[in-house]
Amino acid sequence: MTTSQERSGDGREPLVVLSHVDKHFGDLHVLKDVDLAVGRGEVVVVIGPSGSGKSTLCRTINRLETIDSGTIEIDGRALPQEGKALARLRADVGMVFQAFNLFAHKTVLENVTLGPVRVRGVGRAEARSRAMELLERVGVAHQAAKFPAQLSGGQQQRVAIARALAMEPKVMLFDEPTSALDPEMINEVLEVMTDLATSGMTMVVVTHEMGFARRAADRVMFMADGEIVEQAEPEQFFTAPRTERAKDFLSKILSH
Repeated sequence: MTTSQERSGDGREPLVVLSHVDKHFGDLHVLKDVDLAVGRGEVVVVIGPSGSGKSTLCRTINRLETIDSGTIEIDGRALPQEGKALARLRADVGMVFQAFNLFAHKTVLENVTLGPVRVRGVGRAEARSRAMELLERVGVAHQAAKFPAQLSGGQQQRVAIARALAMEPKVMLFDEPTSALDPEMINEVLEVMTDLATSGMTMVVVTHEMGFARRAADRVMFMADGEIVEQAEPEQFFTAPRTERAKDFLSKILSH
């Protein structure tokens, strides 16, 4: 366990641990012997060029993508292959996608209460009350009776965050949560995520939003070609990256 603790960066107890994880899509080697430990309450922001394996890494943590070799543990338990054990573990891992993935034929409130009622066995009244608190927290409680199509993209993504939080997950995964949004909606979603980060939620965030990475991350992880090339605290990473790959990447994106 010590090695995981060392890898989690700042001595926190590791909550998510990936050891020697490999993943291929056909001939393409998308994750190459990846080791990562995310400490309890830590916010890790994963950045890097397109095709570097960031989203695949994120999606392996709740087995939306299977891995070829290596191990993934969440809160000390190995990620099950399939079946009820996997469903139970997935309930501990909240996921927010690029496309909001809300149920179009259900209201905002129904979207947020469905998981707790069906998966966690929470009573309907309790689930509704908790859902309204969460919708209030993300600023869309007044939209509870509407259907997703009646909301803006930014509002839909905030509902998706509330829906993930309703399951009371141990860790939240965000896979490029703002990349499908119009520019004026990005900040309203990042604001909710920043609040979540400061509240102590364990988060793994794949994003192109460098301002968010700088502001909210405990650790920035830079990936390229399926490998973790460099990781550091935000200030260190953005002001004095150590590798040429990271310097090159930052010079391209920060000059815009």
